[in-house]
Parts: sequence; C-alpha cells; structure tokens
Amino acid sequence: MNGMKAMILAAGLGTRLRPLTDHLPKPLLTLKDRPLIEYTLLLLRKYGITDVMINLHHRGDQIRQALGDGSRWGMTIRYSEEPRILGTGGGIRKVAKFLSERPFLVINGDIVVEINLDKVIEFHQRKKAAATLVLREDPEADSWGSIGIDSRQRIRQLRNQPDWTGEPLAKRMFAGIHVMDSRVLTRIPPHGFSDIINVYIEMLKKGEPLFGHPLKGYWMDIGTPERYDKAQNDLRCGRARLTYLKTP
Repeated sequence: MNGMKAMILAAGLGTRLRPLTDHLPKPLLTLKDRPLIEYTLLLLRKYGITDVMINLHHRGDQIRQALGDGSRWGMTIRYSEEPRILGTGGGIRKVAKFLSERPFLVINGDIVVEINLDKVIEFHQRKKAAATLVLREDPEADSWGSIGIDSRQRIRQLRNQPDWTGEPLAKRMFAGIHVMDSRVLTRIPPHGFSDIINVYIEMLKKGEPLFGHPLKGYWMDIGTPERYDKAQNDLRCGRARLTYLKTP
C-alpha cells in the first residue's frame, strides 16, 4: 500500500506502568530486544507504509532521539508535539494537513500485533467505509468499552451508543488500529482535546458507515505491568508469532 500515510499515537503518560514510565515514555519500553514502538514501525514497513507521523507529549524528546528521521528503517518519520495532550481525536486533527490527501491509518503506539494491513485496507475500500476499526473477540469486551457489529460487520454501537433496535449485535473490542477516510478529519473538533470514539459515535448517529475488520492474529496492549510481562514471555516462548520481525 505505497502512498498511504500512518499516524502512531504515542503521547500517553503510561501512568499504569509507573515506575517504569517515570523516566521513559511507554513506547520506548524494551520488549525482548527492541523498543515497543519499533514493532509498530516494522509492521507498517512490511506493508509499504513508510510515511509516518508520531505525536509526542510525555518525554517525547526521548522518542524523537531514539527514532530520528526513520531512515534506518527506510521510513520518513515526522513528529507532532503536544504540550497539552489532545486525545486520540485532537491529536489526529492537529496533523490534518499531513493526513488529508487520501485514506490513512492510525495505530496505537503501545500494542504488539500480527495483522495483514493490506486486507484491512482492501476491506475498508470495498465497504466504502468512512472508517474501519480493527476489532477482536474478547470475553472482557465490555470492560474495554465494547463495540457492537451487525452480521455484515457494520458497526452499530460504540460504548452502547447510540440506541439500536435492529438485529442482535456481536460484541467486540477495539484493537487500536483504524483506517480512516479523509472526511473523518472534518468531523473532529478543530481545536483542543477530543476522543476519536466520541467522534465515531456522532458519525453513527448521522448514519455514516463505520465497519469492523476482524483480528485473528496475536495482539497485546502493553498497558499494565502484567500485560508487559506477558508480552515479554510470549515473545520469548514463541507464542507471539510476528512475521514482520523476519523481514529484511
């Protein structure tokens, strides 16, 4: 998918991982033999996505120093400084000029995942979606803020909003990866903090088409010490099968 741009969300404080994140931003925590955010860069590179924006807040200078301009991965990395955290919506809106030409991909900077991004992008285009969210089955979906999809994989509810009286919905959890049509940028408030999920809820109320693409491969959100340890063990024992680590 050459030509598609991506944004990595990396501005969070990582509070649940303290004291590990007191002096180090979460995306630079070491996972096996590389910083966490490098897994995301390698995944993007595998699918030809090499023009990347990363938003920064907590100890962002360390991320900039560690990754530089991206040339060592054959990528171009730019940075968006957020003196005040703008949230998932506000952070995206701040770099609208960078993202606005065509559909783009947004991915959380604190996940380790195995997924075929070409298939997600093809699905997004085939469905003519305003946005496509990568979703996974999880018995704890409600505790993450579940997403309701119908039998055609169209998203009908986010966090139980808006009201829905149609067919029973399957509950899924958001995996932190989405492909957006550039029109989503105009739905995000132009200034200040905003949550992209709230933007999506407003879009659902207006009948705009949002779809969910299933995730079957490995996934781990590095949000707590327990999940950080589990990811370390999964990588060490080969339970986390990540094909992009083998790419040249």
